[in-house]
Amino acid sequence: MKSQDQKARLQVALDFLELDRALKVAEEAAAGGADILEAGTPLIKSVGLEAVRQLRARFPKLDIVADMKVMDAGRVEVESAAKAGAAAVHVLAAASDATIAECVEAGREYGARIVADLLGTAEPLARAREVAKLGVDFIGVHTAIDMQMRGKNPFELLREVVEAVDVGVCVAGGIHSENAARAVETGASVVIVGGAISKAPDARRATEELKRAITEGVSIPTDLYKRQTGEDIRKVLMQISAANLSDAMHRRGALPGVRPVAPGLKMAGPALTVRTAPGDYAKPVEAIDRAKPGDVIVVEAGGVGPAIWGEMASRSAMNRGVAGVVIDGALRDSGDIRELKFPAFSRIVCPNAGEPRGLGEI
Repeated sequence: MKSQDQKARLQVALDFLELDRALKVAEEAAAGGADILEAGTPLIKSVGLEAVRQLRARFPKLDIVADMKVMDAGRVEVESAAKAGAAAVHVLAAASDATIAECVEAGREYGARIVADLLGTAEPLARAREVAKLGVDFIGVHTAIDMQMRGKNPFELLREVVEAVDVGVCVAGGIHSENAARAVETGASVVIVGGAISKAPDARRATEELKRAITEGVSIPTDLYKRQTGEDIRKVLMQISAANLSDAMHRRGALPGVRPVAPGLKMAGPALTVRTAPGDYAKPVEAIDRAKPGDVIVVEAGGVGPAIWGEMASRSAMNRGVAGVVIDGALRDSGDIRELKFPAFSRIVCPNAGEPRGLGEI
């Protein structure tokens, strides 16, 4: 790894659980121009330092990093990683000064650079100054995935840290071909990229694009690998399948037995939730008037008939700009709704309608 005054380098994080998958992506990334290959924390937890050993053996000309996220027993962990072939070891800046000092000493003894990752620190800028004085080689500015989901990015903190310390600074968390150049402009000496390469259909090409973005200072547009919030979430969801979403949600949140009136229908939007008695369509109809454009009306109707939705409700919903309807109960006029191509999902299709009694709530 190089210091801050040299050209920025591209580090590819191999955050896999399976070693064979990690090695395959490593081959493609190396061919695409990666400077550094990182045995990510999930990989090390899954298969141990054998990941570092195999990466070292297969890629003798590249730096191999062990993202150990050391919090204790610094000397032992750094020594073991260095002996396995790691040129650098990631430790957590949240660790005690004693642990970080042990990491630094072991790193010097065994020839490994120490990267202090600011992940999870309460006062990251102050801690960056402290660990820099302890002798680490790099500070890591890292926006965690859970924080990325809330729209956070690392660039503001990156700028502050670069200005505050005299060591190299690595940046990780939501980096892709559109913003990698910004990371370099902000002062990163190592740009760490994970999903934008490891999840790409062609990891070699993705690496080449990231490398060009870093070395030439260009922004290369991409529709993928970007965390989205607010209104952008609907656009993203409409690009994927329900099965994709189920996997991303760790197989939670599905509604077994609820089916579309026709194959291929898709919808996404804020849920306007309705509870009604079986067969009582008063509240679902009222919900159409309350709905905003893009809303999805979601009705809990006891999972039984008779129908609380049909063609007229679908037409009214379409006129209001409603994105679709989900009914844990019954709908009718499925053929007409199918012709309208209105995204309607229900547990039951039956011909008989209920009555508007007005029970329930929105």
